[in-house]
Amino acid sequence: MKKIIPAFIVFMVSFTLLYAGNTASGKLQKDSVNKTSASQLHKMMEKKDFILVNVHVPYAGEIPKTDILIPFDEIIEHLEKLPAKEGKIVLYCRSDRMSAIAAEKLANAGYSNVYNLKGGMKAWKAAGYELIDNQPSKTTRSGRE
Repeated sequence: MKKIIPAFIVFMVSFTLLYAGNTASGKLQKDSVNKTSASQLHKMMEKKDFILVNVHVPYAGEIPKTDILIPFDEIIEHLEKLPAKEGKIVLYCRSDRMSAIAAEKLANAGYSNVYNLKGGMKAWKAAGYELIDNQPSKTTRSGRE
């Protein structure tokens, strides 16, 4: 029993230090990204108090009222196109893989009001909502397609 207690204390101290280090480095920032469902986003569209960003590469359609297209892996290079760090931003892509990456990058950069559409355009379409398929001029793409 006497050997178990010191081992437990060492484990707990190590775990605490590891957790604190990851939080300080931003590795656990994912929790600061809000997730929204297609139906929740559809409801949010009534008020539209956010910037809606399609981050899917290559272009595969978009949700109506999308404000801007920024490739998920270039999101940090285009912060000037986004609202202030407290501004509400909703990101989406085709499935939510790319938008999850972009949302995490924004959270790590200090953005505090970031939303990611769960299931992306696939979930939006499955919920019966419209997708449009025309490449608009609001893109910030760097020639990749």
